[in-house]
Amino acid sequence: MTWKNMISHQRFGIGTSSSPGYRSEFIRDYDRIIFMSAFRRLQDKTQVFPLPGNVFVHNRLTHSLEVASVGRSLGTAIGRDVIVPLLDKNDESSQTFYANDLSGVIASACLAHDVGNPAFGHSGEKAIAYYFDKNKESQIDQRSLKSYFSEAEWQDLIQFEGNANALRLLTRAFIGKLEGGQRLNYLTLASILKYPCESLAVNKDFSHRKKFGFFQSEKEVFHAIMSSFGFSVESDPFVSSRRHPFVLMVEAADDICYRIIDMEDAHRIKIISHEKITGLFLDLIEQLQGGTSSMARTKDVLSKIGDENEAISYLRTKCIGGLVEATTAVFEKNHENILNGTWNESLVGEVEKQCPALKDIQDISVKRIYNHPSVIEVELAGYNVMSEILNIFIPAILKNNPSNMEKKSLLLIPNQFNHSRQPKMYYEKVMGVLDFVSGMTDGYATELYRKIKGIDIASHR
Repeated sequence: MTWKNMISHQRFGIGTSSSPGYRSEFIRDYDRIIFMSAFRRLQDKTQVFPLPGNVFVHNRLTHSLEVASVGRSLGTAIGRDVIVPLLDKNDESSQTFYANDLSGVIASACLAHDVGNPAFGHSGEKAIAYYFDKNKESQIDQRSLKSYFSEAEWQDLIQFEGNANALRLLTRAFIGKLEGGQRLNYLTLASILKYPCESLAVNKDFSHRKKFGFFQSEKEVFHAIMSSFGFSVESDPFVSSRRHPFVLMVEAADDICYRIIDMEDAHRIKIISHEKITGLFLDLIEQLQGGTSSMARTKDVLSKIGDENEAISYLRTKCIGGLVEATTAVFEKNHENILNGTWNESLVGEVEKQCPALKDIQDISVKRIYNHPSVIEVELAGYNVMSEILNIFIPAILKNNPSNMEKKSLLLIPNQFNHSRQPKMYYEKVMGVLDFVSGMTDGYATELYRKIKGIDIASHR
C-alpha cells in the first residue's frame, strides 16, 4: 500500500464526473452534505443536553460543524506536514492532493459522521435496538417478530447503529430518488467507515469492530468502497475489512470536540463550576504545551478576560489547538502502521496516555455530564417515544392483512420509505420504517408520540 493508493476520484453511483473549476471534487461533497435535508434536521437532534433550553448548548448540527472545522485543521496538518514529505517528489498529483485537498475530504466526512443518528442522542440508537430485542417473541400473523429476519438482519436491528445508518442515508436510492444517493466520492464514504464490518462481526476486543459500519442492505456498497482502494474483505465467518487511514482523522476530530466542548456546555448550564473546568483545561494545556513560557502567556491572557464564559471559550481554543498538534504527532509516529492497516488504536487515545488531564476530563464527563439527571431524562423519554412509534408501524408493515387502523398508520410513512406494497420483503419493509423514524427530529418524534397517544389532538376549524 502507498499513500497514492489511498486516493480515489470515483463517485458512488456514477463513476467519475467532471467538476467546475472553482470547486474540487471533495468540496462538492461538502456542499452536497450541507444541503441534505437529513443534515439540516440535525439542528433539532440532541447532542448531550436537552433541547431547547434558555441557555444555548450544542445540538447535532453545531457539533458536526465544529467537528468539520477541527477535521479540516487535522487534514491540513497531517497532509502537508506528515504525508507530503513521504511522497515521491515526481508525483505531483499526490503532492497536490495531500497539500491542498485532504483537508476537504476530512471536513466532508466529519460533516456527515452523525447524519445517521436518530433523535434523543445516542439513546435513540439504543431505544430502536431495545424495541426489537424486547419484542422478539411478539406474535405478528402467528409468528414471532424475530422469525421474519435472517440472523444477520436481526443483528442489524437489535444493535441498530447510527454509523451504519449514515452510510445508508448517503448511498441509498430511496423510492423515487436518483441512484447512488448523494453520489459522494468513494474517499469521503471510506473516511466515515469507522467500523468496517457487519453487525455479526462486532467484537469489543478490536477497536475497528467495537460497533458495525453497514447494514445488510448496504453490503454491496461496502464491498464497492473497499475494492476501490484494493482492500481485501474477509467473509469467513463474518464480513469485515481494515480501516481507511483517513478514518482516524475523522475519529480524532470527533473525539477532540466532544471531550472539550461537552465540558464547555456543562459550564454554561452550571453543572460544573468555573473553577473546576478552568483547572482541568489549564492542566491539559500545560501537559500539551510542555513549556513554562507558553503557559505563562496563556495565564496572562486569561487574567485579562473578565467574562467567565469567554474565559472558558479561550481555554477551549487552546485545548483544541494543542490536541490537533498532539494528534498530528501521533499520526506521524505511527504512519507506517496506519498506512498498512495494522494500527487500530485511537489517535486521541494515544494522546491521553501522555496527558492524564485528558483522562480526568473524560472521567468527569462520564460522572457529571453523561449521567446528569437532565441527560438521563432525555434518554428515558427517547426510549418511551421511540418504542411507542415503532410499535405503531412495525407490526402494521409486516402483516399480510393489516387492520383498517394499521393501514391508516402506514399512510403516515412518506412514500420514499414506504415498502408496504412489496410482499415478503420483510427486512426492507422494516428498514424503510427505520429510515422514517431515525430521521425524525426530537421535536417531531415527541409531537407524533403525543398525537398517536391522544395526549395532544390537533383541532381543525
